[in-house]
Amino acid sequence: MCMEASKMETGVSVAVRPFKAIALLCAFLAVSLASVAVFSPAWVTAQGFKLSLWEECEGSASREGAQPVWGCKSNLSLHNDWKLATLALVLAACLLSLLATITGLVALCAGSYRRLSLPMAVLLYMAVILQVCALILFPIKFLDETALRSYHEFDWGYGLAWGAAIFMLGSAILLSLTKKCNYYGV
Repeated sequence: MCMEASKMETGVSVAVRPFKAIALLCAFLAVSLASVAVFSPAWVTAQGFKLSLWEECEGSASREGAQPVWGCKSNLSLHNDWKLATLALVLAACLLSLLATITGLVALCAGSYRRLSLPMAVLLYMAVILQVCALILFPIKFLDETALRSYHEFDWGYGLAWGAAIFMLGSAILLSLTKKCNYYGV
């Protein structure tokens, strides 16, 4: 038997389905992770090399055991289209998930959460597609450009971006569930 009421009003309080509330929490976490990932200084690290979405840094030690002196160049001034495309895709995904989260908060306060669940889910699905495209493009083009000149590893900024994509997808799926589904297996 399917659940028929999406919310139950009693006086002033409004109860929202738990999946919709969890979806809003997941969307908030996705925005938070995506924001930190966008501004993270560490997407790729290697010996004497750091790469983020905004800049590329190379370091060289002047003598043995000394700290390297880092020289950084902005990715916006370099003519690497794939770096700019990755940055644009990740920023667009972050903005779409932020828009979906703000829409969810406004809808929750206004009492129209049920009506806006589907548009929020569509925004989050679009954000997931953009984010995953960026996260696939980044390592492919990075490895193509560097030709494995040294040991490198994808760092925590790249991992946070994947975490944001997972939370975006989870939120979109939870928002896509309709009241015709039996959530609790009763």
